[in-house]
Amino acid sequence: MNDMIDSFRHVAGGMLSAHGPAVPASATSYVPGDYSIHFFLQLAIIILACRLVSWFAQRVLAQPPVVGEMIAGVLLGPSLLGLFAPDLQAAIFPKETKNILYAGAQLGVAIYMFLVGLTLRLDHFQSKAKSAMAVSASGIAAPFLIAALITPMLLTVPGLFAPNIGTGSATLFLGACIALTAFPMLARIINERGLSDSPLGTLSLTAGAFDDAASWCVLAVVLATFGGGSGVAILAIGGAILYIGFLFAFGRRLLAPLGRAVEARGEMSMNVLAITLMLFCLSAFIMDAIGVHGIFGGFILGVFMPRGLFVTELKKKVEPLAVVLLLPMFFTYSGLNTRMDMVNSGALLLIALGILAASIAAKFGACYLAARACGEDNRTALGIGALMNSRGLMELIIINIGLSKGIIGPTLFSMLVLMAIVTTMMASPLFEWVYGRKARASGELGAATA
Repeated sequence: MNDMIDSFRHVAGGMLSAHGPAVPASATSYVPGDYSIHFFLQLAIIILACRLVSWFAQRVLAQPPVVGEMIAGVLLGPSLLGLFAPDLQAAIFPKETKNILYAGAQLGVAIYMFLVGLTLRLDHFQSKAKSAMAVSASGIAAPFLIAALITPMLLTVPGLFAPNIGTGSATLFLGACIALTAFPMLARIINERGLSDSPLGTLSLTAGAFDDAASWCVLAVVLATFGGGSGVAILAIGGAILYIGFLFAFGRRLLAPLGRAVEARGEMSMNVLAITLMLFCLSAFIMDAIGVHGIFGGFILGVFMPRGLFVTELKKKVEPLAVVLLLPMFFTYSGLNTRMDMVNSGALLLIALGILAASIAAKFGACYLAARACGEDNRTALGIGALMNSRGLMELIIINIGLSKGIIGPTLFSMLVLMAIVTTMMASPLFEWVYGRKARASGELGAATA
C-alpha cells in the first residue's frame, strides 16, 4: 500500500516535469506531450484568474473587465505569484512553454482586433476625419517633444538605457513608448462603454490606430540602428503603405462575394467562415512578417470586410471564444515578463513618477487641445484625451522588445510598466467622469455593457 502511495506521489509530482532525454546543460528536455500538459493547465488558470480579477475590478474598483484581465496577467507573473510562490509559478509557466503561449496570445489579440475592424464606422470617420488626423498628429508630436526634453537627463542615470545607445535612438524609442495608445485596450473600453457606434469612439479608435502604427514604424527605425539595418525600417513602413493601399483600392470589391454569400443563405456557412479566417491569418502574417504587428493586419482587413449580416454572423461564431479563451493569453504572456520590484529606491521612484506625469501631459493634454482646436466641445475633447491616454499591454509589448534588444535596462522597463498600468487604470473612470455620466444621462450614450 505504501509503495502504491509513493508511486502515485512520484507520478503526480512529475506531471509538470520535462519527460524528454537529457540535453546539454539540462537534466531533461521537453517532449510534445509536456507542452500540451502545461498548455491546458495554463489556459484553465488564466481563464479562472481573468474571470475572478475582472469581477473584482468591475464590482469593487469600478473598472471595465479588460483592466481586470490586464491585472490578472501581471498577478500570474513574477510580480505576485512568482514573488510568493516562485516554484509553483515556474512549474505552471516554465520558460520553455512561453513561445506556445506567445503564439496563442498573438492569435487572440489579432482576432479581437479583426472583430473591432468589422465594427468601425467609416461614415463616422469621414465626418470626423479632420479631428481624427489632428488628434493623431498631436498624440505623436507631443510625446516625441517630451521625450526629446527628458531623454538627455535619463541617459545620465546608469542602467536606464543601454550604455552604447545614442541620444537620437533613445529619444525615438522613449517617444514611441509615450506616443502609444493601447489599441486593443482602447477597443475593449470603447466596446464596453457603449461607444462602438459613436463618432467619439470611431475618432478615438482611428487616431489610436494611426498613433500605434507610427510608433511601430519608429521602433523599426530604432531597431535598424541596433544591427537590423535600414532594410528593417524600409520593409515595415513601405510594406504597410503598399498593403493598406492595395486594400483601399481593391479590398471591398474582392471581399464583397463573401457578404453576398451570407445574405443569400441567411447565415454564414462553414466554407465562408473558413475563407474568412484564412484571409485573416494571411493578413496578420503579412503585417507581422514586414515588422509592424499582426494585430494591425487583423484590424485593417476587418475594416474592408462586408457589413450587414456577415458581421453579425461572424461575431456570433468567433467573438465569445476570442474574448473568453484567446485574448486572456495576451494579457498573461505580457504579465509573465513584468517585474514590479525593480523600482526600489526613492530616486528611481521620483524618476518613474516624472515619466508618468510627462506621459499623461503629452498624450492626454495634446489630444485634448487638438480636439478643441478642431471644434469639439470641451466635454468631448476631455473624453477623447482620457481614452487616448490609455496605453495598456501594447506598451508592454514594445518595451519587452526594447529590453530583449538591449535598448533599455530592467529599471526603465519597470518604470514604463508602471506608467502603462496607471494610465490604463485611469482611462475608464476618467472618461466616465469627464464625459460618460453626462452623456448617458442625456441619452447620447446607452448603458455601458461592463
